Amino acid sequence: MIRSPSGRSDAESRHRYGVYGIDIVSDHPLTMPAYSHDPLGRVECVRGAPAIFEAVRQTTALEPAPDAWHQYAALEDGSTYVCWEGVGEFLVAANGRRITSRPAADASRESFQVYMLGQALSFALVKQRFEPLHATAIVVDDRAIAFLGGSAFGKSTLAASFLAAGHRLVTDDLLILRSCADGIVAYPGPPRIKLFPQIARTFLNRAALADAMNAGTEKRILPLDETQSCASPVPLAAIYSLAVPRESCRSDRPTIEPMSPREAFVELVGSSFNRRLAGAQRMARQFAAMAPIAAAVPVKKLTYPRRIDRLEDVRAMVAADVAGSVRLQAPL
Repeated sequence: MIRSPSGRSDAESRHRYGVYGIDIVSDHPLTMPAYSHDPLGRVECVRGAPAIFEAVRQTTALEPAPDAWHQYAALEDGSTYVCWEGVGEFLVAANGRRITSRPAADASRESFQVYMLGQALSFALVKQRFEPLHATAIVVDDRAIAFLGGSAFGKSTLAASFLAAGHRLVTDDLLILRSCADGIVAYPGPPRIKLFPQIARTFLNRAALADAMNAGTEKRILPLDETQSCASPVPLAAIYSLAVPRESCRSDRPTIEPMSPREAFVELVGSSFNRRLAGAQRMARQFAAMAPIAAAVPVKKLTYPRRIDRLEDVRAMVAADVAGSVRLQAPL
């Protein structure tokens, strides 16, 4: 039996978790719940020696410029190098089944895991032919609803207002959906949400002790307990595409507008997570993955003023709309 440097066997030295429906096998402990449902795939997360990453940096042209805080390179063997200054660097295998990582010396444990189990893992997911969405999802009446939108669109803030009302988080920022006998289901992400301090204090009554996402933002990483998060897949009731903030600023009241299946399909494809990995094959997969979702789940445009004092109205309107959508989807 092969033994690790600690004297334990390889199997004993590993930790197993579940996130986005993926079986995560790690050689170091993570602040994650134990694996709890049948896996869609598997990714190994292992720590790599500094020399491995140094060799990549010395022999590969990185994008963007080396002085930028985010760096990326597609390597000749099909693997991917990605780095966030002050957080860590990662090598994702060509088949997406292994992520080799090295945390930055001053990175917090939570910050490193957010990037490993979000941005870096998204490369592994796409390489394994999954198509993640850039979305945050919460549970309303035992069904998931997803909020689509780019960075700074307010997905997490809106989710925080639902958390304050006793709803649970499914995932924050990256969403995996799958078809099953009962329709489309949403798979849970890590039990944490990323919020600016004012939002965290307003809706969750905490922020002071939370770790920062990185040195360049005030956003904080807030772990959630089992009463605030999901451990198992949840049937998806509806998807709401958040209007761009500048458009929402012209709105005095929240509105929900249904999208046609064609509009929904275009919106879903445009909301794909990880635009670095592109090409004809991936586009074909995106089309194949998003078409059944657009046909099976109501997709609507949500426009609302970006004001904290209006989020209660937005939450009530969305909850009422979800209840109506569920009634319409129920068999006669």
